Amino acid sequence: MQLGVFTIGDVTRDPTTGRAPTENERIKATVAMARKAEELGMDVFATGQHHNPPFVAPANPPVLMAAVAAQTERIQLSTATTLITTTDPVRIAEDYAYVQHLADGRVDLTMGRGNTGPVYPWFGKDIRQGIPLAVENYQLLHRLWREEGVNFSGRFRTPLQGFTSTPRPLDDVPPFVWHGSIRSPEIPEQAAFYGDGFFHNNIFWNKEHTERMVAFYRQRYEYYGHGSADQAIVGLGGQVFMARNSQDAVRRFRPYFDNAPVYGHGPSLESFMEQTPLTVGSPQQVIERTLSFREYAGDYQRQLFLVDHAGLPLKDVLEQMDFLGEEVFPVLRKEFDAARPAHVPEAPTHASLVARRAAGEDPVPGGGPDSQAARDRAARGRAARDRAAKDRAAAEEAASRQGTGGTQDPTA
Repeated sequence: MQLGVFTIGDVTRDPTTGRAPTENERIKATVAMARKAEELGMDVFATGQHHNPPFVAPANPPVLMAAVAAQTERIQLSTATTLITTTDPVRIAEDYAYVQHLADGRVDLTMGRGNTGPVYPWFGKDIRQGIPLAVENYQLLHRLWREEGVNFSGRFRTPLQGFTSTPRPLDDVPPFVWHGSIRSPEIPEQAAFYGDGFFHNNIFWNKEHTERMVAFYRQRYEYYGHGSADQAIVGLGGQVFMARNSQDAVRRFRPYFDNAPVYGHGPSLESFMEQTPLTVGSPQQVIERTLSFREYAGDYQRQLFLVDHAGLPLKDVLEQMDFLGEEVFPVLRKEFDAARPAHVPEAPTHASLVARRAAGEDPVPGGGPDSQAARDRAARGRAARDRAAKDRAAAEEAASRQGTGGTQDPTA
């Protein structure tokens, strides 16, 4: 189980002081979080991608990832979202391959469509085409990381002719990709098609919704022949705030919750905790709540928490990270790993992906010859050929009848 934190980089006024950090302070605080995550032995630090206030999560996450890579040695660097819809796939291919080299392979990505509608026209895109953009752009990105001299023609960008992105992925092995989604089933379908991971936001929806999304991805992962459903690669988000006792945690977090742009002025804190995975309480409560995720998501590979949102000052964020790294994560890692069956894989790393490539076990997009997907395609092909043969036979018979049916016998 990979355990870590992610940031969305919002610059939000602290409701208890009335002060908002400067953009410079927020950016430097994000780097401090990443260093702290490594010091605490966390597995992953992830950043979002935004292009609009109040967010300063980088418009180009690889810039932040490169800075963090230079100041760390072990922690995996990821994106909470890479905007596959509005970012040029060529740019993604080259930027993240470059960071992959700088970080010695400690890089993966979570592809997503984002949740800010105005971003689409800013980059010349139509939000109504969000799903088709995600599908086409990732199809191109997948090829750019695996092929040279790519020829490509699609609906949403100028054609490519004989294009090779540079640098090539480290060891000729692309970064692992998770596909992130809150509610769109087309995204877990895409993840399953390619044999990639699926990351569910797991913040704003109830567990029943998350269960349906994860179960759908697992079923489709097996359908495409990448492994059994319980071997599918799943990640979950979550959000927490802790104090030594639950009363203090609720008292301290309430003003941030009530005034946060993302969920303030809606349901009460208590209602939100009941209806979603938000956990505000003691470290033990966070442990128990997080372990319960396995009941509806199955054995999964990555758990990331949002801890720096809603105007929380850096000192409180670092305190939350101390709770996670020193008290929560050691227990979660032990319990999750002990419960995971031997046939369920660990989270992918660059080393494991290199070994998979060497063994010739890379996933086949759409499913290899032994998959149910391939059998269904073959059956559809046979049915189409049978229909075509019947149509030809019917047409020939009709032509034959037309050629003889209207002719009069001249001797009659």
